[in-house]
Amino acid sequence: MPALLYTLGFLTVYLLAICTPWGQRAENALFDLGKQGGEEAWIYPLSGAAYGSTPLPPMELSAKPTLMVGLAVIVVLTLVRRCWRQGCAALGIVILTTAGKEVLKSIMPRPDLVGAPENLLDQGFPSGHTAIPAALTLAAVLVVSPRIRPYVATAGVLWLACIAAASATMGGHRPSEVLGATLLACAFYGLATWLLPPAAVPGAMRSPRALPVITLTLALAVALVSGARNDTLTRSLVSAATAFICAALVWYAAVGRPAHTARGPVSLSVVTERSAIRGGCGGEAG
Repeated sequence: MPALLYTLGFLTVYLLAICTPWGQRAENALFDLGKQGGEEAWIYPLSGAAYGSTPLPPMELSAKPTLMVGLAVIVVLTLVRRCWRQGCAALGIVILTTAGKEVLKSIMPRPDLVGAPENLLDQGFPSGHTAIPAALTLAAVLVVSPRIRPYVATAGVLWLACIAAASATMGGHRPSEVLGATLLACAFYGLATWLLPPAAVPGAMRSPRALPVITLTLALAVALVSGARNDTLTRSLVSAATAFICAALVWYAAVGRPAHTARGPVSLSVVTERSAIRGGCGGEAG
C-alpha cells in the first residue's frame, strides 16, 4: 500500500531528525546560519509577519480561513459533480491531515538530546502550514473533472513548494517538520484511494507528456525563490531542496503513477474500462 510506505517515511523522518542527537544538531545548526527570524527571507513581505502585510495563504492568520475556504470548495464540487464517495474521501484527507498533525504534536514529543536553547524546543512536527496546501491539493484531485486533474495538481504543487520553502527558510519550521506534513497528507490520500471502490478511484490522468517536467521545473524555481535569504546560501538551498521534495511527493502521489491498484480479484484493466465507461469522478471519460 502506498499509504503504508508514506507512513513509514513519516516515522523515519521523525525518528532520524527528532529522536537522534545528530539529527537535532543538524537541524538546529540551520538556525545559526544567518540572522534569527525571517526578515532576511525574500518572501518575508508576503509572509504576514511584517506589520500591515497581507499573508500568502495559509501563512500566519490566514491558515484557518484558507482551510475553511478549501473545505467549502470541496463540498461545492462534490454537490455539483455528485461525487459522493470521492467528496467524502477528499474531506477525510483534509480533516485527518490537519487534525492529525495537532494530535501527533502531543504524542510525538521533541526530546532535548543536545541541550538546545529554549526557543528551539517547541514541538512543530509536523508543520500545520505545510499540511494545508498538501492536503487540499490531494483532496482536489479526487473531486475535479478528470480533464483538468493534472492542471489542478500542478497549481497545488506550485503552491505547496512556495509555502514549504517559506516555512523552512523563515524559521517557523524545520525541514523535517515540513517534510513530515507532506508525508502525512500523502499517507491519508493513499489510504483514501485504497478504501474507495475500484470504480470510484481516479483513473490514469491524460496530460501532455511535458507536463511533469514543466511542473517539477517550475516547482524547483518557486522553491528556490521562496526559500532564498539574503544572509545565508546554505539555509536557502536546504529550504528549497526540502520544498522541492515535498512538491515531488505530492505530484507523484496524485499524478505520477497509475491509479492505485484495486483491492480484490478485479483486474486493473477491468477497473479502468469500467471507470471510463461511467465517465464519473473516478474515470477518464471518452
